[in-house]
Order: sequence, then C-alpha cells, then structure tokens
Amino acid sequence: MMRDVHSRSSALDIAPGRAAQPARLDTTSTQRATARPAVDVVVPVHNEQRVIAASVRTLHEHLSRELHFPFRITIADSASTDETLTVARALARELPEVEVVHVERKGRGLALRTVWGASDADVLAYMDVDLSTDLAALGELLEPLVRGTGDIAIGSRLLPGSQVTRGIKREVISRSYNLLLRVALGVCFSDAQCGFKAGRRELIQELLGEVEDETWFFDTELLFAAQRRKFAIHEVPVRWVEDRDSRVDLLATARADLRGVMRLRAAARGSERGGRTEQRSPSPFAGSHGTPARSELTGQTG
Repeated sequence: MMRDVHSRSSALDIAPGRAAQPARLDTTSTQRATARPAVDVVVPVHNEQRVIAASVRTLHEHLSRELHFPFRITIADSASTDETLTVARALARELPEVEVVHVERKGRGLALRTVWGASDADVLAYMDVDLSTDLAALGELLEPLVRGTGDIAIGSRLLPGSQVTRGIKREVISRSYNLLLRVALGVCFSDAQCGFKAGRRELIQELLGEVEDETWFFDTELLFAAQRRKFAIHEVPVRWVEDRDSRVDLLATARADLRGVMRLRAAARGSERGGRTEQRSPSPFAGSHGTPARSELTGQTG
C-alpha cells in the first residue's frame, strides 16, 4: 500500500542552480532508434565490475516481464577505474533497452543529475546496483506515476509491512539519521536513504536546480525540496537485504549528511526570516519549447 505523507549518452553536466552545461562524457556510441520510454530506471555505478552484469540482467528481465509500458535502463557510470564501463557497454550492445552514460567525475548525485536532467522519459527512477531492495515493490512504485496520479514515490524500510535484514550498526545509523531529519528539518517522509525512488520527469527536473549535493546526500536534499514545494511524496514498504560487501564508508557518509542537514536547516531558516514563499519556477533543464534539453539517445559501444 502507498502512503501519502504530505539516459543513452547524455551530454549534460549540470551545476546547481544553473542551466545545463556540456560535460566531458564518453561519446563512443551507435545510434539506437527506440520509442520514448515511459520509465527511465537509472542504475548509478562506481567500480562495480563484479555485480553489474548480473544485476542489470536481473533488472531487465524483471522489467520486461512485469511492466506493460516501454522502459529504459540507464547505467550511469561515475568515474569507474575498473572494468565497470567495459561491462556496461557490453550490456548495452546485448540488451536493446539498456544504455550507458559515463560521467568523468565521481558522485552518485552527480550521475543522477546528469541522466535525469537529460531524460525524455515520463517517469524517472533509480535503484542501487546491488538490488538490495526487492524488485517486487517496483510496480507499486512506478504504476501510479506512469498513470499521472502521483508526484514522487520512494521505497521505505521503516514503514509497517517492510521486511529488513541488516546489521545493528547500520540499523542504528539509519534510524538515527531519519529521526534527525524529522527533528531538524520537519520532514514527513520516513526513509530518505533507501536507494529506490521515482518521480514524474517534469517535477524531478524542476527540483534539480535546487539540489547542491553531488554525492549521497542528494536523495535527502531532493526530497526536502519536494516537500517544501508541497509535492506529494508516497512511500512504499519494501523488502530490503543489506549488501554485506558494501564499500560505503558509513561514518564518513554520516558526517557529510550531518553537514548537509545543517546547511538545509540554515537555508530554511533564512528563507523563513526573509518571508520568501516557495514558488515553482521554470526548470533550467527545459528547452525553448518546454521540453527537457537532451542529446540523442544512444547505446554505448566499446
């Protein structure tokens, strides 16, 4: 049950609050003529040569079997130094709905910003490459957005009905972080960090100019901006199993997240003192006719 709580080869590298600027991206490609997808599922990766092939094939098989609308899977390679990009290109040649974007600077948030800012799909989504979140919840996440009946949808490991398997350290850090968000920022959503999110393209692209972070705090900042704009944020309970081989430095990430929370809190207080009202503004990612600026969609070749 959903609870209401209040890209291909891209040529964009988008700085916060500015119009899209050309990025130095790998552009070796072959043109692939595909219908505009209803959903673009982005899989950000950095040095994931071990798991990327199995995960993308699993995701592709699930989407092909379960979805009744056209989709795209975009592997967003974020400055990998191993064979991740080579494997990703091979997958793009093998699977017609898979495309690759290579971003030369590291940062999950930057990878998502680059792909989402250029996407032409109706709904933009992302998930972690380890597939820790059970794909069974994906239909519930996407269907209302495709029908146009929702704004933003996120997976939550903290809702009734969720099934979570993880160590006590990660459990404590996650719950403490989400409690901090409620206290410091007054958020209404329960789980900011679950790597399982989607939103309508026009709303996501509208929010990107307000998000500064290019790493792990990107999710939280995007959701906070969505709440301030009074977009409806729906949460889907998920089954989630911790990846024991995760290389995320939890303490370093927690410190960076704390700095991000303090930055958002200070900005929100400044906005309140200034009496500024939250208004929707034109997206910096829109072209001259109101469509997102976007390079040609291409599959990658080695």
